[in-house]
Amino acid sequence: MLLDTPICDFGWQAPEFTLKDPHGKSFTMSEHLGEKGLLVAFICNHCPYVHAIGERLAADAKELQGEGINVLAVMSNDYQYTPADSPPNMIKFANHFGFNFPYLVDETQEVGRAYGAVCTPDFFGLNKDGKLQYRGRLDDARMGNPAGRTKELVNAMKLIAKTGKGPQEQVPSMGCSIKWREVVPGH
Repeated sequence: MLLDTPICDFGWQAPEFTLKDPHGKSFTMSEHLGEKGLLVAFICNHCPYVHAIGERLAADAKELQGEGINVLAVMSNDYQYTPADSPPNMIKFANHFGFNFPYLVDETQEVGRAYGAVCTPDFFGLNKDGKLQYRGRLDDARMGNPAGRTKELVNAMKLIAKTGKGPQEQVPSMGCSIKWREVVPGH
C-alpha cells in the first residue's frame, strides 16, 4: 500500500533507542548523533521505492557524513510477513547499494512505532539536540531519472547543521507501508 509521510512536527524530541545490525552489533541513537545532526531512515529491502533510491541514499549519506551528520537506517517491517526483509537479506541489500552506515533490525517494531514511521522510505532529520527538523523525501527524482535532481534531504540537513532548524517547506516522502505485526492488547 502506497503511503505519504505526515508533515514535520518541528522540535519533536526523537526517542532514544538501541538496536542491533544483522551481525548482532548494537547501536544506540544518542551515541550516533553526529556533531551537527542525525538522519534516521526507515527503509526495507523489498520496497521498489527504496530500491529506486538505494544508490542515491548511499551517496547522499556519504555527503552528509562529511558535514558532521551521521546516518542510521532502520528496518521495522515484520520479516515473517515479508521474508525479503530478513536480516540476511538486509546484509545483501546494504552491500548491493554500498551503505557505509548501520542498517538496523527493529525486531519488536517498537522503534518504528515510537517514531511514528509509516512507510519506506521515511526520513527523520534530527538536529544536534535530537529534535526533528525534517520529515520529507530524499529528492525530487522519486522513482524517475535522478539526473539533475534536487537533493531536498541533503539541502535540508545542511541547513539543519548550520542553523539547527529545517526548512518550512517540505515535500512528504512516499513509499510502501510498513508491515506491522498485529498488536495484542496487554502484550
